[in-house]
Amino acid sequence: MEISNNTSTIKQNKQKLRNKKPKQRKMNKLVFLIFNIILLSIGNCGGPLISRLYFIHGGQRIWIPSMLQTVGCPIILIPLAIAYFQRRKIQGPEAKIVFITRQEFIASAGVGVIVGLDGYLNSWGPAKLPVSTSTLINATQLAFTALFAVLIVKQKLTAYSTNSVVLLITGAATLALRASGDRPVGESAKDYMLGFVMTFIGAVLYGLMLPLIELIYIKAKQAVTYITVLEIQMVLGISATVFCTIGMIINKDFQAIPREASEYEIGEAKYYMVIVWCAIIWQFALLGLVGVIFYSSSLLSGIIAAFLLPVTEVLAVILFHEKFQAEKGVAIFLALWGFVSYFYGEYEQGRKEKKLKLKKTEISQISQQLNMDQTVANHVV
Repeated sequence: MEISNNTSTIKQNKQKLRNKKPKQRKMNKLVFLIFNIILLSIGNCGGPLISRLYFIHGGQRIWIPSMLQTVGCPIILIPLAIAYFQRRKIQGPEAKIVFITRQEFIASAGVGVIVGLDGYLNSWGPAKLPVSTSTLINATQLAFTALFAVLIVKQKLTAYSTNSVVLLITGAATLALRASGDRPVGESAKDYMLGFVMTFIGAVLYGLMLPLIELIYIKAKQAVTYITVLEIQMVLGISATVFCTIGMIINKDFQAIPREASEYEIGEAKYYMVIVWCAIIWQFALLGLVGVIFYSSSLLSGIIAAFLLPVTEVLAVILFHEKFQAEKGVAIFLALWGFVSYFYGEYEQGRKEKKLKLKKTEISQISQQLNMDQTVANHVV
């Protein structure tokens, strides 16, 4: 009898451990997701602002801020080195140095070229448009993210997520009604429209880039860990930086840096400080981006980017004293509405799936009980 009780206790303990592990994994996933959302928020809000700071005080080169969006990728070597030495302590000299495969490397390098081109196109926004306007144009990326996510990674759109996309597109479209209403003083209509068009094309590329990154994770021929994600991000950053560096060489931007620094309105030292912080802050955006895609989806990363619009808007008005027209207020309202719609839909979907899972469990338990009763009945007969 005592042996039977001990066996029962052991089984119960094993069952508790099995139940605990999925919960622990789910909690860890949530913590890492929140951490990457914070990184993405810092980068997405701070990146456009510091890029605009470069231009309004005398910076004139497009390729320089484009390259700065990815040149900070060596920062990733710090967590990768820490992770390697931890593995080496446990596994010894046999510990793997890198996990990324050749297929993932090639795919990441290819997407990195798109990242570099997108960075170049997006740099036209801070160069020619107020931050508030360029940021709201970038909101259209959500529509393209949703479209490409459906086509490339077979993302399922609910009524709520579709409503969210429509609201954000409508919000961005309101800016086109008075596209030249906030044109900076001294800037031609041609330059303003060029900035508008280039930023819009950049939003399309951004929408394509997110599902492509998610596709790399899906097609990987190994279990993708966060270390693999960092390695993929490293390759993306290097590829994009090489692309932009070639553009800088052709445009002779490296020779222009000392001249720009000496003529910078707020001083040479602050010029280099702006450049350094631009590289760091944009790297937060890219790290957070790949992390959110890994722990959730490309669509969620697009939704978060769109939701950060009001924060960037307010900061641009405060820091750069930009105009805040009624159209921008409408766009912000629609962005918030779209964000709430998406997450309410996710909440409802999660609740339905939980109910369905409970029903399936109950049906399974009833079926097992009926089978047991039938077995006992047959045995008795």
